[in-house]
Amino acid sequence: MFATMSASDEVARAITIVLADDHQVVRAGLRLLLQGVEGMHVVGEAGDVPGALRLVEARRPDVLVLDLNMPGPTSLSAIAEIKDVCAVVVLTMQSDPVFARGALQAGARAYVLKEAAGAELVSAVRTVAGGGIYLNPELGARIAAEPSAVVADPDDLSVRERDVLRLIALGHTNAEIGAQLFLSVRTVETHRSHIQRKLGRTTRAELVRYAIEHGLLDA
Repeated sequence: MFATMSASDEVARAITIVLADDHQVVRAGLRLLLQGVEGMHVVGEAGDVPGALRLVEARRPDVLVLDLNMPGPTSLSAIAEIKDVCAVVVLTMQSDPVFARGALQAGARAYVLKEAAGAELVSAVRTVAGGGIYLNPELGARIAAEPSAVVADPDDLSVRERDVLRLIALGHTNAEIGAQLFLSVRTVETHRSHIQRKLGRTTRAELVRYAIEHGLLDA
């Protein structure tokens, strides 16, 4: 006689997934898609980055499907924090190769465009759960065609300024940067001001893009 597998056994052997997107309708659609695939089980949903981090800590999923633009700290900082805990699949509207490169540099295992979600997302989840890496084919071709960013001394930034810029790009506050680099908040603010002046960029988004383009997340 062959023993039949119970529903609980099937869930135990399934790829466990946490969904993180700030749009409830999107999460509902993703849950419906993934729950309908044999061998996949959604164990939680979050609408912001802190919520995603808490769920990963509590549920220890195999895979986190993460939107790149959500409330709270940047998704790049979350990827860097949990990349050794679970595999991260970035699901985003951002089709710019710069952001794909930045997500992969931060530790994401897959980068999928929302416009191509569906079978491609299922493939990405399976691939990263098995230890592989998945990249949207079109984006992969565009990244391969672009020259790699050079990690040199960009625009005459000092070593300390590059450290500060990297942490800004990863979503840390001035206080958090100061704690990590053993600097006062005022000193961090001064470094940030110098960075903005040297680079001619003032917003966080502009600084994040610059850090990604120059490979500073690899530093």
